[in-house]
Amino acid sequence: MRCPHCGTLDTQVRDSRPSEDHTAIRRRRSCADCGSRFTTFERVQLRELTIVKRDGRREPFDREKLARSIGVALRKRPVSQEHMEQLVSSIARNLENRNEAEIRSQEVGSLALETLKALDGVAYIRYASVYRDFSEARDFQRVLAELGDTFPCATEDK
Repeated sequence: MRCPHCGTLDTQVRDSRPSEDHTAIRRRRSCADCGSRFTTFERVQLRELTIVKRDGRREPFDREKLARSIGVALRKRPVSQEHMEQLVSSIARNLENRNEAEIRSQEVGSLALETLKALDGVAYIRYASVYRDFSEARDFQRVLAELGDTFPCATEDK
């Protein structure tokens, strides 16, 4: 594993343990050259997935890209990092368990929206505004009207 600080390949595993949701192995590593410490995660990948974009382009499924977009929607919301990781793992497992090697990007976005809608209304609106390409305030009003009073508000104990 390459050190993210100095780039050398001479790193050593100091500690390994399962992640809290048991979907990955967390490894603490140290660099023999610069002495820095960093963490890596090892996950099982059931199959190679290809995402088909709206314009027809194809690209490999990137779990980290999904995690970043959901992380942006959940920024400054009372949802723990562990809960967010579980959410991303759940979406990734759902995609991998399908009998399809190619998945439309709209399906990934819809899955993320469904999950966020059940978890946190504000995060849902944030994600929807980007995913559905909101261009004016009426777009927000329309989604709020669809949600009505069933607007969930996240709490840390979820």
